[in-house]
Amino acid sequence: MIVLLPAFRPGPHLLTLVDALRADAPGTPVVVVDDGSGPAAAQILADAADRGCDVVRHPVNRGKGIALKTGFRHAAEAYPGQDVVSADADGQHGVGDILRVGAQAHRTGRLVLGVRRFDGDGVPWRSRFGNTVTRLLFHAATGRGVADTQTGLRAYPADLLGWLQTVPGERFEYEMNVLLHAARDGHPIDETAVATTYHGDNETSNFSSLSDSARVYRPLLRFAASALLAPAGRGASR
Repeated sequence: MIVLLPAFRPGPHLLTLVDALRADAPGTPVVVVDDGSGPAAAQILADAADRGCDVVRHPVNRGKGIALKTGFRHAAEAYPGQDVVSADADGQHGVGDILRVGAQAHRTGRLVLGVRRFDGDGVPWRSRFGNTVTRLLFHAATGRGVADTQTGLRAYPADLLGWLQTVPGERFEYEMNVLLHAARDGHPIDETAVATTYHGDNETSNFSSLSDSARVYRPLLRFAASALLAPAGRGASR
């Protein structure tokens, strides 16, 4: 299993997570994709490399989707046949949950989502509201229920790494596209509950409420529209 951490201007939470992984799963390779963080994060990324992480760099910021694809490609080339667990670099996910989600994907050969609970007092309102809206839209578009469409903790079996690089999307919309294309292409999606630590009002997140929400909702709406039009198109062709 490979742990993949896409990072843009990471803080000390990245090193805390790496240290915890080294303590609890010392043989697990960790791939950090620096998505054009610049000089401000140079020391933290150097410290991650000193801790044994593979640090793969983008010279400029290209978006989380591209960072994930870079990580998938690196994992497939450097660690062939290994499953990949992607997690956020901001300390939201505990090592126990990361390892458990990865173990489930290895056992089942399926894409596994680590789904968060949204009913606690510590959940930021924008996370709660955003998940509710996208969950309802996803069900309307695909007919499939996913409890947490925006989770960054996901495990991918090794045989999906090539497919993942064909899914469109460069920024936060990529992870939504993965779910939409998995539903379309018949890839099963499993879920398991995980704990999530929010720092303040989720201020460590690089998600921009307006622009990134628009990127996430656009493929959802486009997918829903194509699903509605498909029966008419098939009927006209016969």
